[in-house]
Amino acid sequence: MNNITKKELTMNKISKLGVSALCGSLAAISAANAGDLTATGGAHVTWLSEEGATTGNPIGMASAVSFKGSGELDNGWGVALTIAGNDAGAYSASNVKITLPGMGDVIINQGDSGTGIARMDDMTPSVWEEADGAGISAGIDKTLGVNSGTTIEVTPSEMMPDGLTARFAYSKDADGGNVNDKTAGGVTGALASGWDITLEAGSDLTGVDGLTIWAGMSEYEQFQNDSTINGDGSEQTIGFKYAMGSFTVGYQMSDEETGETSVTDYENTMYSVTFNVNDDLSIGYNHVESDQVTSSTHDDAEADSIQAAYTMGGATFRIAEVDIENRAYGTATTADVQGTVVSLGLSF
Repeated sequence: MNNITKKELTMNKISKLGVSALCGSLAAISAANAGDLTATGGAHVTWLSEEGATTGNPIGMASAVSFKGSGELDNGWGVALTIAGNDAGAYSASNVKITLPGMGDVIINQGDSGTGIARMDDMTPSVWEEADGAGISAGIDKTLGVNSGTTIEVTPSEMMPDGLTARFAYSKDADGGNVNDKTAGGVTGALASGWDITLEAGSDLTGVDGLTIWAGMSEYEQFQNDSTINGDGSEQTIGFKYAMGSFTVGYQMSDEETGETSVTDYENTMYSVTFNVNDDLSIGYNHVESDQVTSSTHDDAEADSIQAAYTMGGATFRIAEVDIENRAYGTATTADVQGTVVSLGLSF
């Protein structure tokens, strides 16, 4: 007791009062607005063997948990809250969704990596991850749009024809750095206002069973606060996937004009094919190649991955063989990487 300062005592009292008030508020909300609350989570253990690597522990483990609550207001509006936590025990992402009858959803996202055009960084089919996403990164720049900041996204699903999903995302500061819901607004970064539009059409609209096509575009302003910026940025992408029995093939292209003086443009191409051997076993091949354009050079990077996944109820065993050339657009011999990733994932 003698080691506790007056300030600490005050803060403890404030914390207790805050927790009590929060619990009371949650209890009042629960009593007045009965809804559903679910928890999901999972973990996966990996073994990574990378040719030429001499440092780091090859054994890794990642885990995550997500809480989702939903209900309906007296006026018929639907509301939902999602809070996701990562290994560090902090909230890594959250969003609030309001469903408006006759229109669709309005979602406020914070720290969610799957909003705007970022959800289309590589939509070609895979049995695990994209070519450079299974644990060995190729350092390739892909579409991001306004996703790196807090966004407002509108999905007018009830106003669209059957088979078409349209999304409109906006961020006042597209690189604000607010990565969890413990952060207040007002944080600024390199990017100013930005918006994304994405369209996805399924077989009901294309008229071809198994065919899905998509397209997206992004425009964002940049603060002209240093010599590396000479204009605003833009991104575009278009692609398709086609399922034929046990086979699914996909192809996608994307382009980013950075508005910077050093690297002015990224041009990417992705394609893949997957095959479902049976209900539990799938195999696939994924490829990505990227051209980084500067004022004087074109630097290439590419990755190939052969993957397999076997599902056993709530557990999935995966393996990927990855071959990368010119990692992060480098030209040294060390920029060529080969490796194997083995993973056991559990979900609940």
